[in-house]
Amino acid sequence: MSTPELLPIATGARSWAFLSGELKGRRVLGLVTLVISAVAAAMSLVPVYVFGVLVDRVTEGAPTSTIVSVVAIITVAALVGGVFTALSSYLISKLGEGILASLRQRVLGRALHLPVNTLERVGKGDLLSRVGDDVAVMAKSIGEVIPNIVSALLLVSLSVVTMLSLDWRLGLAGMVAIPMYVLALRWYLPRSAPMYAAERVAMGERSQALISSMQGARTVRAYGLEQAHLAEIDAASGKARDIGITVFRLFTRFGSRSNRAECVGLSVILAAGFVLVQDGHVSVGEVTAAALLFHRLFNPIGMLMFSFDDVQSAGASLARLVGVIDMPDERSRGTGATPTDGTLEVTGLRHSYDTGHEVLHGIDLTVHAGETVALVGSTGAGKSTIAAIAAGSIDATSGQVRIGGASLDELGADGLRRHIAIVSQEVHVFAGSLIDDLLLAAPDATRDDVRAALDTVGAQEWVDALADGLDTQVGEGGHELTSAQSQQLALARLVLADPAVAVLDEATAEAGSSGARDLEAAAAAATRGRSTLVVAHRLTQAAAADRVVVLEHGRILEQGPHDELVAAGGRYAELWSAWEGR
Repeated sequence: MSTPELLPIATGARSWAFLSGELKGRRVLGLVTLVISAVAAAMSLVPVYVFGVLVDRVTEGAPTSTIVSVVAIITVAALVGGVFTALSSYLISKLGEGILASLRQRVLGRALHLPVNTLERVGKGDLLSRVGDDVAVMAKSIGEVIPNIVSALLLVSLSVVTMLSLDWRLGLAGMVAIPMYVLALRWYLPRSAPMYAAERVAMGERSQALISSMQGARTVRAYGLEQAHLAEIDAASGKARDIGITVFRLFTRFGSRSNRAECVGLSVILAAGFVLVQDGHVSVGEVTAAALLFHRLFNPIGMLMFSFDDVQSAGASLARLVGVIDMPDERSRGTGATPTDGTLEVTGLRHSYDTGHEVLHGIDLTVHAGETVALVGSTGAGKSTIAAIAAGSIDATSGQVRIGGASLDELGADGLRRHIAIVSQEVHVFAGSLIDDLLLAAPDATRDDVRAALDTVGAQEWVDALADGLDTQVGEGGHELTSAQSQQLALARLVLADPAVAVLDEATAEAGSSGARDLEAAAAAATRGRSTLVVAHRLTQAAAADRVVVLEHGRILEQGPHDELVAAGGRYAELWSAWEGR
């Protein structure tokens, strides 16, 4: 099986540059968070230091009342530390969630404008795993991992400073463990980083295998390909599983090296402390405090060491997300040109997909203002390709598309959507209220406008029959709509958007024979007065069009009104005869 092409993945330097830029934009919040976190970490060291002082006081024969002052200090430190720890966690989460929200919005914004041919080339699985799995990994890191890492880093730094302030020799004794920690990381990181990156890629391949099988479930069952697709899914899942097991094995070996460093560090402190106490250089309380400080570092250092597991995974996810953000936006900005009318002109249109096989061979076609033209032909004739290029969904290999004399490049991405709209066979009902779903096409429309659009496409009756009418929750988790009702909503959006040109790419194909006539009437009403290009799934649509264009192997065979083409006895007459006798 060939390795599928993937969307770009950012380098480590670019990922860090992205984070730095986000942090610079929140500089004040970052500094306040750092100061409060440092105070919280310092308060957690006060009990250990005071305990060392208490040991010396007891050794010197201090009265028992000394314990009262020690307890009071520890209590105050605990209260202050608790308050500042809570504030620190809140501010870190606020800072991190702000960065995550910006990251999520930028990734989604770029993903929604990716060219159709790019998505077809790489598949949807890779993109969905990034906006799904990778965002979830980042959310977990920001909500759980980063607050712990910040706290651990500050605690380790302040503990080392405190140990050095007790006695520089005790501090150096504790720092003997640092090289061992560094060696553990140097062993772990080069081995784990590629594995985490490979794991994210494997998860994307697994998503692609699942999605392609689910979307083509009917075809898979029709041709008896269940076992082949299950084997593909099993192979993709097995690859992700095996990489995960390898990573876990590396992690456990890394943990044993960290435990070794802890044992050596504490042993050296106790041994050095014994010698220094014997020579009178330090007190028993100072050695006790140093030992407790180092022992208290087991958890934060372990947190830092073991967090590299999550950091590596988050880093791989961040690189994949930033890779999407950095993809160049190839959409034309436009020149501000305005179409003179709704005439759609296609000139010299040629197109080849990635295979290099040319599917359109110099198509010239004009849809006059207010005219309805139907494209008919056998499967693979190029009908949907012409419709997609005319609507600006994909770019042609060569040739030009104009609306009212203005080319699509001159209109730009924003201008294009104001003047032309496409309704395809695959429509989506967004989760939320039905009226919000419709207002996506025209955010400023009123409820009366929405009702008028629904009435135009013949949907007002069944919408009124819903429990909450326009406010009924639809889409995932809401009221389930039939295929015909979903298409009517798409046509109502077309009415609300009110473009001069409409492209219907088999927009009534999912209605079934029972609802086809009603849906065809709805499509005719929605496009009345507009220049309309129809990819005809049913020849009754072609018969109702002003003109029929017959395609075969990417070329126009014949065109003209329905009656003339039937009388001419050509290819269209053959198709019509077969349709009537089906």
